[in-house]
Amino acid sequence: MKIIPNALTDRGSKYAVSGGPVASVEEAKAFVKTLCRNKKFAKATHNTWAVLLPDGPVKNDDGEAGAGLVILRMLEREGLQGHIIVVTRWFGGVHLGGDRFRRVQDAVRIYLEKMGDG
Repeated sequence: MKIIPNALTDRGSKYAVSGGPVASVEEAKAFVKTLCRNKKFAKATHNTWAVLLPDGPVKNDDGEAGAGLVILRMLEREGLQGHIIVVTRWFGGVHLGGDRFRRVQDAVRIYLEKMGDG
């Protein structure tokens, strides 16, 4: 499990991004559950995630409508299978509108860049 705790901030909202290998929907859900054992992540406004599995794509918006699809599209573009990416957001009091999708993309990009760092 790789966690980038302070990936970015925008108008008070804070973002973290995490990920790791998973082979099934059950493993994906267990990954998120493990992440949320950390109180900080459990208290987050959203833990949005997606993964490309052999049976097909799986995503969960966790209340951030459309964000799971953003992650999914990026995984598809990268051809990254069997690897969950979770974008965590702590709402900062200001609605970001469409920018929230850009922040999700930014977080995924940061994660993908750091993946090569071990």
